[in-house]
Amino acid sequence: MGGVAVEFRDVSFAEAGSAPRVTNLDLAIQPGETLVLLGRSGSGKTTTLRLVNALLRPSRGEVRVDGRATTSWDPVALRRRTGYVIQEAGLFPHFTVDRNVALVPSLLGWEAERIRARVVEMLALVGLDPERFASRHPDELSGGERQRVGVARALAADPPLVLMDEPFGALDPPTREDIRREFRALAERLQKTIVFVTHDLREALSLGRRIALLSAGRLAFLGAPHEMLEAENDEARAFVRTLEPAGRS
Repeated sequence: MGGVAVEFRDVSFAEAGSAPRVTNLDLAIQPGETLVLLGRSGSGKTTTLRLVNALLRPSRGEVRVDGRATTSWDPVALRRRTGYVIQEAGLFPHFTVDRNVALVPSLLGWEAERIRARVVEMLALVGLDPERFASRHPDELSGGERQRVGVARALAADPPLVLMDEPFGALDPPTREDIRREFRALAERLQKTIVFVTHDLREALSLGRRIALLSAGRLAFLGAPHEMLEAENDEARAFVRTLEPAGRS
């Protein structure tokens, strides 16, 4: 795969009368890469993610997806080719699981038989038996099952780019670790370009090919997980200290 999947060129974002949420961001994400946006609350992680699929537009600079500025994309077309997973999955509660997964293919006008086959394929891919789960509603699922459906829905139309905003943050620790491990294997298998937001360094180290650490809207560190652990940057070191056992000074 050649070229750059997503590129930020000196990007800043601020709402009128407010302090910038992102400042002078330069970042290139390669096709097939899982890049983790790591940072504290308010660091600009979700803002950066939303700039990718044009839910927000830069106040300055340019965000490019597949070589085109997001301002030149039709926003609907851009979002339909971009999978999006959020915390608690964001499923439609009145839709069954199969209708939730089928949403984007239906909007794209796929034939009914193709949609049905894709729903079965996607549910099996994320470890949910289609015969058991397709007809259920979200309130009949556990938290981990809902997140799996959210991932299946994001992948259903085979998008080249997937955005994930703290998707596993609401899960209990054992379930979170299980689904994190399954997602890592899935990402390696599918080779999608994935931008993953988290405030959890362990999650970032586990999932990211590279980690982009944001602090007050600026890029504080960019590198591989092992480089993050060795970084001299003050903000990086503050995160690394969270890995130390409780009570250790």
